Amino acid sequence: MKIQTISAEEVQQKLAAGAVLVDVRSAAEYGREYIDGAVNVPLDQLGKHGLPDGLAGAAAVVFHCQSGMRTAQNAETLAQSAQGKTAYILERGIQGWKDSGFATVINRSRPLDLMRQVQIGAGSLALFGALGGWLVSPWLYVLCGMVGAGLLFAGLTGFCGLARLLLLMPWNRSLRQQAKSS
Repeated sequence: MKIQTISAEEVQQKLAAGAVLVDVRSAAEYGREYIDGAVNVPLDQLGKHGLPDGLAGAAAVVFHCQSGMRTAQNAETLAQSAQGKTAYILERGIQGWKDSGFATVINRSRPLDLMRQVQIGAGSLALFGALGGWLVSPWLYVLCGMVGAGLLFAGLTGFCGLARLLLLMPWNRSLRQQAKSS
């Protein structure tokens, strides 16, 4: 079953007609910013358990993520989890929603998703190493090599030292508590 991708304006019409909006991002991503009225069911839970029982009466289901990539890549899983309901994907995800002029609820007190923090940290270190190596001392190019080696090691083993270090930062206290409880 193929899921049709629809615009934010079409999603508004579907919601007015009784559809339910399902956010498939992680709980941390959802906690930082979400579309009012959306139900958070992370993609991994959707694949295992399907839609929550409370959504059984919905006329249709509209799935969304941050940019539309996750939903597009997992369209088959989403179609199966819709349990026979008509299913749609919000075009360009929450970003498409905002670009169409619709509001989101933002909670700036919540930290960025840990993976985004790792990307920002690794990218900053690599950029600093490259610029520093060019402008200050060629020895700073070693920093770029260390970042590359760390990313390679994380990819091969599943252990990311930078993520572990960032998790210890004071702004990530709520993420630490979530990790301990799961």
